[in-house]
Amino acid sequence: MDRITFSRLLMASSLVCTSAMAAEELDDLFDLDAPLEGAVETAPARVEPADDTAADTDPALDDAFNLDAAGAESAPEMGGAGGLRLSGFGELAAAYTTPDPDHWSKLRARFELAANGKIGTGVKYKVSGRADLDGAFDLESDFYPSAVRNDQRRDFMWRETYLDFGSGDLEFRLGRQHVVWGEVVGLFVADVVSARDMREFLLPEFESMRIPQWAARAEYFAGETHFEALWIPYPSHDDIGKPGADFYPFPIPGGAPVHTVERDTELSNTNWGLRVSHLVAGWDLSAFYYQSLDASPTLYRLPTGLELRNDRINQIGGTFSKDYDTFVLKGEAVHTRGRSFLTADPLAPFGLKESSTLDYVIGADLNHDDWRFNTQYYGRYTFDHADGMVADKDEHGLTFLVNRKFGGSFEAEVLYVTSLNRTDYMLRPKLVWNITQELRGQLGADIFGGADDGLFGRFDDSDRVYVELRRWF
Repeated sequence: MDRITFSRLLMASSLVCTSAMAAEELDDLFDLDAPLEGAVETAPARVEPADDTAADTDPALDDAFNLDAAGAESAPEMGGAGGLRLSGFGELAAAYTTPDPDHWSKLRARFELAANGKIGTGVKYKVSGRADLDGAFDLESDFYPSAVRNDQRRDFMWRETYLDFGSGDLEFRLGRQHVVWGEVVGLFVADVVSARDMREFLLPEFESMRIPQWAARAEYFAGETHFEALWIPYPSHDDIGKPGADFYPFPIPGGAPVHTVERDTELSNTNWGLRVSHLVAGWDLSAFYYQSLDASPTLYRLPTGLELRNDRINQIGGTFSKDYDTFVLKGEAVHTRGRSFLTADPLAPFGLKESSTLDYVIGADLNHDDWRFNTQYYGRYTFDHADGMVADKDEHGLTFLVNRKFGGSFEAEVLYVTSLNRTDYMLRPKLVWNITQELRGQLGADIFGGADDGLFGRFDDSDRVYVELRRWF
């Protein structure tokens, strides 16, 4: 890292810390409270009470990974019988991309607010939203195309907004909600329901990446068995940003326009799924079936131009986990039918080859004193593989995570993810300062390398250093 880059990072860190001190002095305005899960990130000092049935997983990566984190502990209740409770967080974050041409890639202020309460005696509700403002896309107007600047300089998203009610062993949730079916640390293999904000690839915490679904969910509890039925009338999809962004997933020749095809809101375009889980002899086992419009878009090459479509897919999968005396063993597998993949074959219709796939992961998590170790083996088998497809027929990779706590305030962490088929890796060292239970700072780097067609190597020009400050209330 050159001296100019280092000095710019120090300047961003100084600005963030100055803002934090001011916020700390204004407790009447910003009395904050509680940390996060971990996107293959460390768990915070406090964690928001999970919203009843939606169990957030730990750390993360996407389709082979995705990253995680948690919310806020409750603030004091306000108001009468409804028990209105407000919570949320404020965050300042800066990131500087170091490869030439070096540039600011994030100068973002984020604020998220949630209200929880009750209606009468049997109905609970939650309403939450998040607003972002990012100055990097005005400051670096010569680097980013106008479409990228317009897409990422400001944003508002309804977060979880739902009603909860039940009867006996039946529970229902109606509205915008997170539905988490995965079990392994950090990987998004069996977490097939979630849509994600992929504009920063797999780098943000999973809690920040996840896009809630507008859904109706019913759950039935029978002893050690749990049944779940899910219907999503208006599916949310991955937000991949615009061509020219740092982490746009598709190579677009010559800045060609890309058109996104929106599906009609009819019954055949809704998502639905069934899941059952059972605890037996210490083993937590689950199986599911999910039919959906794929959350991840597919790029079609048409004579009239490029189109992004969310194709209809079917998925059957399962998970397991077992807690031993010294470590936790977890695994997932998902068979997907109906997804298509880019190919260099000039005769392939739309530049795509359809194939069923089997994605799987198995991993172990060990905690010892102030140390945490996690390792995972993941892979994808493509049944109808053809020449010209970017990925091999049988892909394999490994993830390694080491975290060390120093007293109650500081943590050091390194996450390394690599392919076993080719030179392709992601390295993420970081330092965490838990200033108080409500206030946390982070300083780190995101480093990519390897083959240009690799999952990580394609972003070799997007290496960055970053600083973040978050305060919960």
